[in-house]
Amino acid sequence: MNWGTKIIIGMLTFMTFIVVLGVLMFRSHEDALVETNYYEKGLNYDEEYAAKTQVGKDQASPELTISKGNINILFKTTAKGKIRLTRTDSKVLDTTIQFYTPTRKLTIKTIRLPKGRWHLINSWENAEGTKYLRDEEVDLP
Repeated sequence: MNWGTKIIIGMLTFMTFIVVLGVLMFRSHEDALVETNYYEKGLNYDEEYAAKTQVGKDQASPELTISKGNINILFKTTAKGKIRLTRTDSKVLDTTIQFYTPTRKLTIKTIRLPKGRWHLINSWENAEGTKYLRDEEVDLP
């Protein structure tokens, strides 16, 4: 085989590789790491940043304990808000929980959730209306 034939075979192999990658890209499922509402999130950035820094100013960070089947959160005061549990590998598993804690304690049942790493986004406000936001990674046993 001469050099010209080898070059042509190499180019055809490379072009076939590119075509296969293109087909795989178009047949793939929606990417869980891409936000569909990134514009709205950008508009709310200042509000979220203020709520995150308020947690430190007021030393209002809740105590978080994880046991088999439960996530227990103990707030510093009564709280009302929502908790989002998200997974980077599948948006189908994401869940949002609305809550009100007159006793300062919140228990989230996690029996139906798969084990592994979750992103817990806790946004709440106290009785005076001060808004807080805390997000952290948690591992469910």
